[in-house]
Amino acid sequence: MNRTTPLVTLELPLRSNPLSPVSVDEDERPVKRFYHYIPLCFAVLFILSPHPSILVVLVNHHLKTLNSPLRFILHLSCIYLLTLLAFSSLIVCVARDPGPVTPENRSTGHADEDAEMSLTEALMGGHDESTNLEGWCRKCQSTKPERAHHCSQCGRCVLKMADHHCAWIGNKCIGHRTHPAFIHFLTALTLLAAYIACVSGPALCYAFTNPYEMDDRTPLHMLFLFSEGFVFSFVIGSFLIYHIYLVSTNQTTLEHLSPFLLLRCLPPLPPSEDSQKLSNPPHEDELSFRQRILVKDAHRHIRLYDIGWRKNWVQVFGWSKKWGLMYRLACGGGSRGDGRSFPRNPRADEMLARLAIELTMVDKQQ
Repeated sequence: MNRTTPLVTLELPLRSNPLSPVSVDEDERPVKRFYHYIPLCFAVLFILSPHPSILVVLVNHHLKTLNSPLRFILHLSCIYLLTLLAFSSLIVCVARDPGPVTPENRSTGHADEDAEMSLTEALMGGHDESTNLEGWCRKCQSTKPERAHHCSQCGRCVLKMADHHCAWIGNKCIGHRTHPAFIHFLTALTLLAAYIACVSGPALCYAFTNPYEMDDRTPLHMLFLFSEGFVFSFVIGSFLIYHIYLVSTNQTTLEHLSPFLLLRCLPPLPPSEDSQKLSNPPHEDELSFRQRILVKDAHRHIRLYDIGWRKNWVQVFGWSKKWGLMYRLACGGGSRGDGRSFPRNPRADEMLARLAIELTMVDKQQ
């Protein structure tokens, strides 16, 4: 009896290369619901909330009381310019992908040569992390370039995850392609809040010293503007100063707060018959208390990607096209480079080698 159809049919996706990474299905990633955009709506409301009071204060104080149209136009232009800049960088953060790790030709079923080599080395166990920090993400089943991290909320890896998964910018991560825009957004908000506080502060003092020259409601608007501007400039300004420090030292938030990321960058540990406890490279859960202290102390001095504050800023905010400065000032844009490879600190390898020797010596003494 001849069968025209098999009993069991296995429908498997065909790939031109059997070693090419399996792409993550878009349907398996977390779906964004409407409530994921609620914090973004609140962020927009916070930016727009002072504007009704600003118009009241500027009209009643600078036009009617002080009779100064020049100050009115100047303050109004500066406030709305900073608001426009804040919205321009916010749009970039919301609309732009923070940094796709998956190559663009992955959808056609062809993986690039780097991804194929990384998978082969991962399967054969010959991956040397001391010279190449590109790894393998078990969740994405794909290569993970250096400084890339997997975001559980996005369900994907992000190139150079500079900060965190931020709910205020549309429930997205801050990555290689949105890091300058995020700092631009923080800068515009800080300047806007500080400017509003500086404008409303003297007006509030004038209202208290000259109570009969204006109505009763305008001082309330002044007090609201001064309080909101002071609080927002202090809170967001502190966050901005922290990110300025990170850019100046060429660190991401994860790299600055996670000292044990240095372990994957260590060179091969010196061979020793007395030391059999640590893996090569060692894992965090294998370290003793003294070894953890060594890693944390070394983390304060070892900055893998710090190549000088000027070059660090050029790496994030530099441009190569004409009118690049105007583009940076307008919306921040994205960082230079492909987000997969970065120049290393020339002193980092020596300090990492010293750290590996000290970890081995402590392991012998235990």
